[in-house]
Amino acid sequence: MEQLLLNPIAKVDGEINLPGSKSLSNRALLLAALAKGTTTLTNLLDSDDIRHMLNALKKSGVNYQLSSDKKKCVVEGLGRPFNTTELGQLELFLGNAGTAMRPLCAALCLGQGEYILTGEARMFERPIGSLVDALQQAGADITYLKEKNYPPLKIKGTGLKGGVVQIDGSVSSQFLTAFLMSAPMAREDTIIEIVGELVSKPYIKITLQIMQDFGVQVDNENGAYQRFVIKAGQTYTAPGEYLVEGDASSASYFLAAAAIAGGSIKVTGIGKNSVQGDIQFADVLEAMGANIEWGDDYIKASKGFLKAIDMDMNHIPDAAMTIAVTALFAQGTTKIRNVYNWRVKETDRLYAMATELRKVGATIVEGHDFIEVTPPAKLNHAAIDTYDDHRMAMCFSLVALSDTPVTINDPKCTSKTFPDYFEKLASVSL
Repeated sequence: MEQLLLNPIAKVDGEINLPGSKSLSNRALLLAALAKGTTTLTNLLDSDDIRHMLNALKKSGVNYQLSSDKKKCVVEGLGRPFNTTELGQLELFLGNAGTAMRPLCAALCLGQGEYILTGEARMFERPIGSLVDALQQAGADITYLKEKNYPPLKIKGTGLKGGVVQIDGSVSSQFLTAFLMSAPMAREDTIIEIVGELVSKPYIKITLQIMQDFGVQVDNENGAYQRFVIKAGQTYTAPGEYLVEGDASSASYFLAAAAIAGGSIKVTGIGKNSVQGDIQFADVLEAMGANIEWGDDYIKASKGFLKAIDMDMNHIPDAAMTIAVTALFAQGTTKIRNVYNWRVKETDRLYAMATELRKVGATIVEGHDFIEVTPPAKLNHAAIDTYDDHRMAMCFSLVALSDTPVTINDPKCTSKTFPDYFEKLASVSL
């Protein structure tokens, strides 16, 4: 196994231009494929998850031209649902990309064709039953090929009839995102009712915004995220050029590094008007004692005296992982609550985070949906297992901001969202 030794970093200082958001990149690619007209996507993320979506779209009959640096993509929209009947059964391999698997599962039901949706072994452990149940309520023909409620799936495109549909919102917001993006092309109006407490609401805000950018309206009744009304007969329309915002989750590592070690880091590509909920990570850092400055298209962080916090972080589950490692540098016991959905991400992140934090000497309490982190007097040098999870590798790089080195196992797992992360970190390390 490849390992990367990060020696102690005394200080960080500089500017980071963020890669495109994974969530926005894959949503934009799918909507551009379904839209009427040609969309030019700029600042597209170049990563494994995006590659899986691009490959699936190409196999499904979508034409696009990707620039040599992979950051610009011109997509010729179909202006209709997918129709691949002439191609026979298509097998679409989607790796461990939830942002490709869930939305494609819904979108492929809209048109005609037969599909096998498959991926890596971990994808077969990530639930999709709540989405499949909702799609079946709307007339979809979907079969589980192995274990019920989990991929791989077989889909026969028959169209979606719409109507009143209930979706369990308590496990992943991606189920609702997937259904929302397909609902405008159903035969009848769709009313989506959320069962349980909807997790990660800011990600639904991203979905509603990008649907609007592509010309489709959704009524989020009373702004309550409990009932959504989508009129049938709407067609996505290419917006011409679409700039993908920088990835707010990726910003968290650099902002945290500045808060821990100083001087200051400015991340560009997101700002106070960003559509991504993960910009609220900066508010959490500020609550811990960091100095934060907001601009229209940047966030800047510098060192403060960090103290522990006790917070519900359901709204920023990905960025909350960065707080768990930042807690190693804060005075007191940090409590991160209401993050059960960590358990159904790229790995069981609650278990993984607890296990690896203990290796560096922290005292940990791991609960069903929370974690408590008490830092040690001195951090231990440890080899951090990353569980094929990009965020584990990036989070634990922050350990090097102490006087103790850290070894990252399988550092290339960051290719899922941020292939050159460690080079970028080195560029601002002093």
